Amino acid sequence: MARPLRTSADIPKACVIGAGSSGLVAVKALTDAGVPCDCFEETGDVGGLWVLGNGRSAAYASLSINTSRDRMQYADFPMPPDTPDYPGHARIAAYFRAYAERFGLARQIRFRTRVERVVPRAGSGYDVTTSDGTTATYSAVIVANGHHWDPHFPDPPIPGRFDGVTFHSSAYRDPRTPHDLRGRRVVVLGFGNSAVDIACELAAPGVAERVMLATRRGAWVLPKYVLGRPVDDLGASFIPPSLGFRVSELFYPRVIGDLEAHGLPKPDHRLGCAHPTISSELLPMLRAGRVVPKPNLRELLGTEVEFTDGTRERADALVYATGYSVTFPFFEPSFVSAPNNELPLYFRTLHPEHPRLFFVGLAQPLGAIMPIAEAQAKLIADCIAGRYAPPPPHVMRSEALAERASVKRRFVPSRRHTMQVDFDAFMKALRKEHAAGRNRARERR
Repeated sequence: MARPLRTSADIPKACVIGAGSSGLVAVKALTDAGVPCDCFEETGDVGGLWVLGNGRSAAYASLSINTSRDRMQYADFPMPPDTPDYPGHARIAAYFRAYAERFGLARQIRFRTRVERVVPRAGSGYDVTTSDGTTATYSAVIVANGHHWDPHFPDPPIPGRFDGVTFHSSAYRDPRTPHDLRGRRVVVLGFGNSAVDIACELAAPGVAERVMLATRRGAWVLPKYVLGRPVDDLGASFIPPSLGFRVSELFYPRVIGDLEAHGLPKPDHRLGCAHPTISSELLPMLRAGRVVPKPNLRELLGTEVEFTDGTRERADALVYATGYSVTFPFFEPSFVSAPNNELPLYFRTLHPEHPRLFFVGLAQPLGAIMPIAEAQAKLIADCIAGRYAPPPPHVMRSEALAERASVKRRFVPSRRHTMQVDFDAFMKALRKEHAAGRNRARERR
C-alpha cells in the first residue's frame, strides 16, 4: 500500500544558518513546502554581505553587483523595473528586505543570534546550540553562512617586514576607511573583482598618489557592457559553454583589446577556465597610467616592496585582495570542514556522508548565485518534506567526487576554483535531478 505524504505536523523542524541571500530562499522554500524552521542570523538584518556595516559584510561603499539584475533576481520576486542593470549594494540590500517582507520570512528568523555549535545526534537529527545559550534538536540543518567572510592571506606569508599599513580587502570601505589612503602609495595584491574595484577607486584623481596592482597570474578582463548589453546577457543557453567561450575568445582582441598592450600578463588559461574579472574601468585606468600593473610580490622591505621581476617600489599601504576561506565555525573540523576550500557535495547541495545536512549557495558560478540558491532550496525543502528522494549515499559520493575531478580538469587549480559551476548547465542539471528525485520518492511510497 502506498504511504501517504507527510503533513506539516509530521515533519520535524529544520534549522537554517544565516539570513543572507541563500538563507532567505531556504526559509521561503521550507515554508512553501510546509516544513517548519528556525533561521538564525547573527546580525540584525537580512541580506548578509550586501548590508554595509552589519559587522560581517565585506561590502565597500562603491560596491555594485557584477552579474546583471535580470540574471541574479529570484524567479518569484523580480526586481523593480527601475532597478539599474548593475545596482549598488544598497539597492540589493533593499531588495532582500523587500523579499523577506513580501513573504513574511522574519517570523522564522532569530536576529542577533549566532549558531555556536552543531552536533549530530546518535541515530538522526542535530543538536544546535546558539549564542543565547539554548540548545535545540532539529531533524535537518541547512548551512547558508556564505563563503565571503573569512579573509584569506597568502600562505606562506610574503617574506620580510612592511612598515606601512596592511589590511585585507574585506575591511575596505572607502579611501579613508579603515585607513586614510589619500595621497599614499598603495599596492593592491590580487586580480579579482574586489582588487580591481579598489585599485580603480583609489586611482581616481585626488585620491592615492600611486596605485600598483600586483597580480600572480593573468585573467580575462570583461567590461560590464558589450554591444550595449550586459556582458552576461550575451550568451545563449542552448550553446554549449565551451563553444560560447571559444567564440568569445576569438573576438576578444577586437572587442575588448590586447591585455598585454595594457601591461597585464597574458592569461595562462582559456576563457571560461577561471573566473573573469568584471570591470569597465580597469583598462582605461591602465592606459592612463593611473593604475600601474605589477607582477606578484616577492619580498617586503620596510618602506619598499620588491616584485618578482626585481623592481622595487616605495609603498605606504598594502591591501590583500586575496580571497576567502570556506569555514564552518559551528562544526567540529572532524565532522565537516573544507580544507583548501574543498568540500565535495552532491549538486553542491547534499552532503553524501551526513543525512539531512544541506548547503545552499556554496558554489562559485560563472553567473549569479541567487537563482542557484533558490533552486537548491526548493530541492532541499522537497527532500525534507518527503517529495524528493536522493540517490543512495554511494552514488552521491561518486557523483560529488566526479564533479570535483571535472572542475579540476577544466579550471585553473587554485583555492578560488574549487566550487566552480557553469550557471546555465548547472541549473539545467539541478532541475533534472530534482525531477528524478521526485520520481524516486513516488516509487518508494
